[in-house]
Amino acid sequence: MTTVVFVIVAAITLATLFRVLRSGHLREKYAVLWIVVGLAVVVIGVWPGFLNILADWLGVQVPSNLLFFLAIVLLLGVSLHLSLAVSKLEAETRTLAEEIAMLWERTERGAVAVEPAERGPAAVEPAERQPAAVEPTEPEGRSPQA
Repeated sequence: MTTVVFVIVAAITLATLFRVLRSGHLREKYAVLWIVVGLAVVVIGVWPGFLNILADWLGVQVPSNLLFFLAIVLLLGVSLHLSLAVSKLEAETRTLAEEIAMLWERTERGAVAVEPAERGPAAVEPAERQPAAVEPTEPEGRSPQA
């Protein structure tokens, strides 16, 4: 009975992983970890004695202790990896915010002439927005009088 439960949990984990990966919500570098977790659950589910053999080989007396130890190591690794990623993104965000602040300061002082179109339509104040000037055209066949 437990073998069936493990296989069902592993199948649901892998199916969810592939669905989330295909939708683009999870990047490939993070998916590798979850694929390994799903495959480990499949191996333990299909071959329950594997954990006993591994525990005996490593000298661990209770196989569930080995399972908990491996889970803790996995979670510590994930936490470290995500902490590194957050630190890198925080540094990049700070650098970009500083660069934007310096550019806005230079723009406000007039050191750099930035046209509203270069800043984008969202940056233009509503009072600055004006309809585009349209030059009058003469009907075909008539020439402007001098």
